[in-house]
Parts: sequence; C-alpha cells; structure tokens
Amino acid sequence: MNKTYGKYVVNKTGAPEVLEWTQEEFRQSASNEVRVRNEAVGVDFIDTMIRSGQLPTALPVGIGFAGVGIVEDFGTEVRNLSKGDRVAYMYFVGGSYAEQRYVPADRVFKLPDQSLSPVIAAGALFRGLTAWYLATRLRDLKQGDTALVHAAAGGVGLILVQWLTHLGVKVVGTVHEKTKVSTLLTYGCHYPVVIPEEDFAAKVKEVSDGKGAAVVYESIGAATFGKSLDCAGRFGLIVSYGWPSGDPGEVSLMTLRNKGSLFITRPTVTHYTAEPADFRCGATELFRMIKEGNLRIHVEHKYPLRQAAKAHEDIVAGKTVGSVVLVV
Repeated sequence: MNKTYGKYVVNKTGAPEVLEWTQEEFRQSASNEVRVRNEAVGVDFIDTMIRSGQLPTALPVGIGFAGVGIVEDFGTEVRNLSKGDRVAYMYFVGGSYAEQRYVPADRVFKLPDQSLSPVIAAGALFRGLTAWYLATRLRDLKQGDTALVHAAAGGVGLILVQWLTHLGVKVVGTVHEKTKVSTLLTYGCHYPVVIPEEDFAAKVKEVSDGKGAAVVYESIGAATFGKSLDCAGRFGLIVSYGWPSGDPGEVSLMTLRNKGSLFITRPTVTHYTAEPADFRCGATELFRMIKEGNLRIHVEHKYPLRQAAKAHEDIVAGKTVGSVVLVV
C-alpha cells in the first residue's frame, strides 16, 4: 500500500489553475472516523467560489464537501459500517477532491442500493440534499401551487424541478440558452423560459392565473433579483440560495410589504443538514426518491479527478447541464 494519497488544496485564490495537487500521508483513523477511498466526487458551484476567493475562507483550504466511495478503514467507536461498503458523505470541511478522505462517521451514509453507480450517487448528493430542503423544509407547498426556479437546467435546478413536480407544483424554469429547453421538458418542467429573450415574470403570471408564485427559488442574484420579487404572490417566499451574478444587496422592507407581505430567506444546505439526524433524513429521502424513479440524476459532464481545473472552467462558463462529477 502506498504511504501517501493525492488531493487538491488551494494555497492562494484565483483562476482554476491555483488548484494544487499535493500528497498527504495516510494516518490511523480516529475513533469516530471513517476512511473512504473516493470513487466519485461532486463538483458544486460553491467550490468555484471558494477557489476564486468570491467566498472568503482561511487558506490553505481543501476543496469539495461531498463524495462517494468505499469504506477502507474506520475507528473503534464506529458502528453499522463494514469495510467494502459503498457510502456517500457530506462533510463541511473542504477536502473531497482527493483519492482518500477521512470523514466523521456521523457524516457518512451507507447507500441503500450498493449497486447504485457512484457517479450517479455523487451527482445526487450535495445538489440533491439542497433540493430536498428547498422543496420540503421551507414552505408547505400544495398541489397546484406555482414555483419559479432559476437556473433550472443546473445541478440543483434539475433535481429541484423534479421534486417540485412530484409534489404537484407547476414549475416555471429559466435557462439562458435555447439548447437547454429540451432538457427541462424531459425532466418535467412544462413551462421553460429562455432569458433574457422571454419575460419570466409574465410567464409566472400566466401559469399561476395571475396569483403569482408561492415560492421563487432565486439562484442567480443581482441580475434577476429585482424582477424575481415581482413574481411572488401574496405571502410568497423568496429563497435566495445562490448569486453567481452578484449579491443582490439591500432589500427594502417597504418593498416586501407593498409587493404582498413577502417573506425572504437566504438559506444554505450547511445549516439544514448540520445535525446528523437531518443529514440522514435528507439522504434517506433523496435515495428513496431515486430508487422509486421519482428523481433522475443527470450527469452529462464527468472529468478525471486530475482535470478538476477544467471542470471548474466549464461550470463557471455555463457549459454544463445537470450535475458535474470528478471520477477518481
């Protein structure tokens, strides 16, 4: 057995080329740790924000929070796992862009279907848990409600569209390229809108019979936020969970009042899965939905682990559809 394994670290922020491949020595697993040999690692937009410095963090820092692989070792206090088990993990200390990962046992989830492709499982995990809390933990959505999902062909977007459709919600989904419309239709979004060519606020009004959206899932930021407020119905909820175009800035409370006593939140999956019980609950529901065929995980873009920089380039440039995965 090799004495070291490879992993990426960021010693200085900047372009994708700052991702630095280093060697780390194996060590004995702590009493509550699991050592996982990674098979596949999800690439999420937040990874690019940390690497570029858009989301400040202390340096040096590892990259990536979620992965799927095989249990190779674990500590003396770990129960209900065996060597050779295929597991998924989500641990909010960066370091998943690696050949191996040491993870606290309460952040590890044994896959119910051990034959599930690790690429599909990795493509599902971080984005799927985000879609889980967005669809089920923020607002009690009812059949016939309307929701607006921005960036609907993205990794979170495609899973969220399916989850909402499963709940009986009418989904208006935005994309920036006409080529992505067919993907939305395939995954159950019956009301796609190409921006800026089409008016997404007008489409929401049409689909909701003038009532507006029960929830607006705002993942673009400054470029669309003002108009997104116009899409919410009375008592509507604005969920700002990403802002690649920039922080929307201050929001006037008077504006929220005048537009229908709106609610607004800026949530993160970190908080909604912080407790081990919530992480297990979300993961159980996610992989049940996949097994029952209610969710299809679209992984169109797979890269070898050592091509992580290329994956970052493509996801930032909007060249990807669905989930992006590094294969180890």
